[in-house]
Amino acid sequence: MGDYLFSLVLTVHVLVGLGVIGLVLVQHGKGADMGAAFGSGASGSLFGSSGSANFLSRTTAVLATVFFLTSLGLSFLASNKPAAPGSVMEGAQTAPATTPVPAAPVESSPAQSIPK
Repeated sequence: MGDYLFSLVLTVHVLVGLGVIGLVLVQHGKGADMGAAFGSGASGSLFGSSGSANFLSRTTAVLATVFFLTSLGLSFLASNKPAAPGSVMEGAQTAPATTPVPAAPVESSPAQSIPK
């Protein structure tokens, strides 16, 4: 369950981050109003002359808040994951190693080892 929640929050986090980037790039700076006097067309926008600034800034503020909350949520979810073992063999239980007992050497009598 935790992996699905982490993936969901991460997906929302990335999408909201991209949304914030897009909204910031669409907004005009404070010095952009000067260009409207020379015919840049800012006064004929969809939201009116000042409506787009209020709508975009409020939307950016909401998305920034969601981005902040998902950041906190991701850090909380990542810190509460159980620690995985470092290797596959770390969690394995093995029996203690036993050394084989060497067989006693076969002693032959001197009379048998001399060929006739």
